[in-house]
Amino acid sequence: MSLTVLVDYDSGNLHSAQKAFERMAREAGHGTVVVTSEPDVVARADRIVLPGDGAFPACRAALIRHTGLFEAIDEAVTRRAVPFLGICIGMQMLATRGLEFEPTPGFDWIGGEVVKITPSDPSLKVPHMGWNDLVVDHTHPVLEGVQTGDHAYFVHSFHFTVANPAERLAHADYAGEITAIVGRDNIVGTQFHPEKSQRTGLRLIANFLNWKP
Repeated sequence: MSLTVLVDYDSGNLHSAQKAFERMAREAGHGTVVVTSEPDVVARADRIVLPGDGAFPACRAALIRHTGLFEAIDEAVTRRAVPFLGICIGMQMLATRGLEFEPTPGFDWIGGEVVKITPSDPSLKVPHMGWNDLVVDHTHPVLEGVQTGDHAYFVHSFHFTVANPAERLAHADYAGEITAIVGRDNIVGTQFHPEKSQRTGLRLIANFLNWKP
């Protein structure tokens, strides 16, 4: 039976994400969904989801504090090609480094930096908070049935500037382009919260559970 793991490293409330993934796994018959901080459970996972709320350095430090947890994620994703989904800060940590408060190394799974949002319209507030339209840049199995103009729910002050444009799958406009989805190989990440993005988010979750890179 397929096992999807939501990694719990004390960096956000996972309740709504857990409910959304459990719902879509149940509807599609995709096995079980568990929330865990245990490296041995992560090592057995068929799919890994890394959420994250807060600041990049704090989330990175919290993940490292859980002995063996990042190593189990890294082994599964980079060596065994287990499908991986990062959400919000979990997506930002895919970058080479983050520049929130201080330069902080990321996983460097997708090249680029996480930088402060700077809208060209000074009347727009930061953080970028609320609903915004997606603009799809590249097709991808996780985006099946998701199209330009679909809404997603964002809450963030920093965003991922991707080094390789082919690895930015979608963006949003906020008086400037903001990376919304990144991906390569068996790795994808969303800046927005799919569990809070209603139809669009549930479709993306279902697609991830179906995805066979």
